[in-house]
Amino acid sequence: MSRIGKQPVVAPSGVTISLGKDNVVTVKGPKGELKQAIDRDITVEVKDGTITFARPTDQIRHRALHGLYRSLVSNLVKGVTDGYERKLELIGVGFKAANQGNVLDLALGFSHNIIFEVPKEIKVATAQEKGQNPIITLEGIDKQLIGQVAAKLRSLRKPEPYKGKGVRYVGEVVRKKAGKAAGK
Repeated sequence: MSRIGKQPVVAPSGVTISLGKDNVVTVKGPKGELKQAIDRDITVEVKDGTITFARPTDQIRHRALHGLYRSLVSNLVKGVTDGYERKLELIGVGFKAANQGNVLDLALGFSHNIIFEVPKEIKVATAQEKGQNPIITLEGIDKQLIGQVAAKLRSLRKPEPYKGKGVRYVGEVVRKKAGKAAGK
């Protein structure tokens, strides 16, 4: 049995979980409302603010979906209560970030600035302190969407292994390689 899948998801006070038609779980909380469609093979039961998941067989597919949907609903509950935050830092000479509303203006060492429009569900903030690298902060209630946007921003200029320049997550460690001189 899936260790994660068999644990019930408990909703804190102020959060309501409801099961709609076509196995769609709706979670409402102080920060907003999120929905997640559940595979028809997985049985969902909502009782007294807790939600449990069960699978019909021990097939590999059913075991995988069992833990997956439990984790996704757990992420929804955490999102509507606390929210999620992801920080990226720009490392490189002349790298800058500025935002106006949900439009990011990034200078990443190319011949032109990159204009990146962030989805309206996410709040974006930029910070530039003297002597520090520019930091982009993404906040929202949808963990999947924040992760996707952060990965897209990182892919605009991935950290390179020789000098470490690029866009990286705060706290990410980039292993540096020795240059040509190390080969002798």
